Amino acid sequence: MEDIKQEGGLEGRKKIGLALGGGGAKGLAHIGVIKILEKAEVPIDFIAGTSMGALVGGWYAVTKNIFALEKLFQGIDEKDILPMEKLLADHGGALFSDKTLVELLRLGFGSKKCDDCQIPFVAVATDVESGEEVVLKDGEMVEVIEASVALPIIFKPVKIGNRLLMDGGFVNPVPADVVRAMGADFVIAVDVASRWVSIPSDDLEDLKQTKNMYDFVHQLMTGLQYNIAKHVLEKADTVIKVPLTTFSWMEFNRAAEIIKRGEDGAREKLKEIRKKSGYENKIKRSVLEKFMINLFGE
Repeated sequence: MEDIKQEGGLEGRKKIGLALGGGGAKGLAHIGVIKILEKAEVPIDFIAGTSMGALVGGWYAVTKNIFALEKLFQGIDEKDILPMEKLLADHGGALFSDKTLVELLRLGFGSKKCDDCQIPFVAVATDVESGEEVVLKDGEMVEVIEASVALPIIFKPVKIGNRLLMDGGFVNPVPADVVRAMGADFVIAVDVASRWVSIPSDDLEDLKQTKNMYDFVHQLMTGLQYNIAKHVLEKADTVIKVPLTTFSWMEFNRAAEIIKRGEDGAREKLKEIRKKSGYENKIKRSVLEKFMINLFGE
């Protein structure tokens, strides 16, 4: 992998990197994770994201305002999401009835480039022709994110330079190794989607409908990501696995519930993160705060 190490971090603790995985609407759980880390004053020095993880991570890296993204997605109703038939017919970045994905990204990124990020950030995409992993660290943020989330059938591949790129989930679902290469000493990986999926035989016999066909393809991709991610996640120091099996990849209208799951997952790992990252001793607490933490936990 190309060396993408950068300087960062504060003296006296490990530099913390956040690796955010893909998963469609399930990736909104990353918003909850970042909210908890920010509230706990756990600093984030580097961010690497794949697909929806690149969108959430990129937004935060540019704006450092995770609440604006939360508000944007919590305003989405079920009627705002295009039906599967229209998604498959469009291929041009439509996802919601009132704006394309690019228009959504422009709200947060404008014309900013990767160099404009307040937190060093990279996104992972897949080279359509070679199948190789491509780490995107230069160029306009909108193009970089669009390439990382370009799931085949739904979105057109994105051309950056001389390469045609699509969703990074095919090569690196949760880029723990990528954020390590950026310079992170302590890697927090957030996995919201990779899991082995058992497909009932009844579903295999019912693939004539467009929606069922794409759900089937998406389940196969989830299984593929599981096999890749279980090896990549070994490179992380802490893995936050958010339980989202009851949510579909397109349920953006359930943003509040998904974000809450992300918050819960991060909260459960806070003590471990502080202890292992060396940040635990940097936090000044009152006697009452220490008592409450000992009594109830973080």
